Amino acid sequence: MIRINLLPFRAARKQENIRKQVSIYFLTVVCLLTLMVYLYLNLGSELTKLKGEEKQLRTEMASYTKVAQEIARIRKRTKEIKDKFNVIKGLENQRSGPVRLLEDIATSVPIDRLWLSAVMEKSGSLTLQGSAMDNDTVALFMTNLEKKKQITSVDLKTTKLQNFPEYKLNAANFVLACKTVFHKDTPKAKPKKGRSGRRR
Repeated sequence: MIRINLLPFRAARKQENIRKQVSIYFLTVVCLLTLMVYLYLNLGSELTKLKGEEKQLRTEMASYTKVAQEIARIRKRTKEIKDKFNVIKGLENQRSGPVRLLEDIATSVPIDRLWLSAVMEKSGSLTLQGSAMDNDTVALFMTNLEKKKQITSVDLKTTKLQNFPEYKLNAANFVLACKTVFHKDTPKAKPKKGRSGRRR
């Protein structure tokens, strides 16, 4: 019977497997190190690029901030100019307003049929007193006033017929209450609510 000793063959095969495993291990470590170095360099390059973009964006943002500040300054200056223009316009209206109002009143008077004895204006409220040949002339005067731009409303407060026997004629004395474009309604004060309580 022939016996074969397989121990040296198995030992050599075992050593070969160990060498393969060690080689695979070192190859894996080398691949991981290579990959880590590549990722590190790639991320470093990306970081440098992003830092450059950040610096550029900050520079642009600073220039935009200057532009925004300039726009805000221009808007503020424009508002100041508009406010001054409105003040000048208001003063101009206040200066020319009474002249235009008197012109409207004068052109509304029926010639040789109505005479004004008093013209009073306060805070846009206008009171006209005078005499007319008859009530129809007063009505015509009121209609003419209502057509004027400076006068917004005309109301007849009183009218009274007066006789002049020496001249053999009658005259209608009247008082008109008008509102002009300068009139501002004063807000009415709200009545205070009282607390009502029952005594027990």
